[in-house]
Amino acid sequence: MSRIGKLPVPFPENIEVRLEGDCLVVKGPKGELKMNFDSAFVSLEIKDHKIIVTRKDDSKAAKGRHGLYRNLARNLVLGVTKGFSKTLEIKGVGYRAALQGRTLELNLGFSHPIKYNLPEGVDVVFEEKSQTNFTISGIDKQLVGQVAADIRDFKKPEPYKGKGIKYSDEYVARKAGKSVSKKS
Repeated sequence: MSRIGKLPVPFPENIEVRLEGDCLVVKGPKGELKMNFDSAFVSLEIKDHKIIVTRKDDSKAAKGRHGLYRNLARNLVLGVTKGFSKTLEIKGVGYRAALQGRTLELNLGFSHPIKYNLPEGVDVVFEEKSQTNFTISGIDKQLVGQVAADIRDFKKPEPYKGKGIKYSDEYVARKAGKSVSKKS
């Protein structure tokens, strides 16, 4: 039995959870999320304000999906109650970002600014008086993480000066530059 999969997912009273065939629908104060699951391997059940995931058999595929669907259900509940966020930092001389409607404009030292259209369900908030630190937030954990990864991919942090876009909790291993040798 999966250690994670056997744990029930509790949800508060103000959240509506229902099953529609092979789809789990979770509706809360921040919005509504849906998740399709593979009913050939696992079954979901809602009982006493808990979502219970059970696997149908002991096949390798069913064991692999047991903990997966439990955590995906947990992410739906957390998303509609609290939401998810990722904080990014831009480092470099002249590097900055600005929000124009639903488009994030990034100046990262290229000959042109990069324009990134934000998908629905994702918001960007800049820290006070800062053009270099911003938070990406939304109710869908996968979408928030994907948007943060896409923005980071425009200019990953380099190890010599640390210039680029990095997560706020990311450590960039720094390298020493070239050393000048003395001729005797």
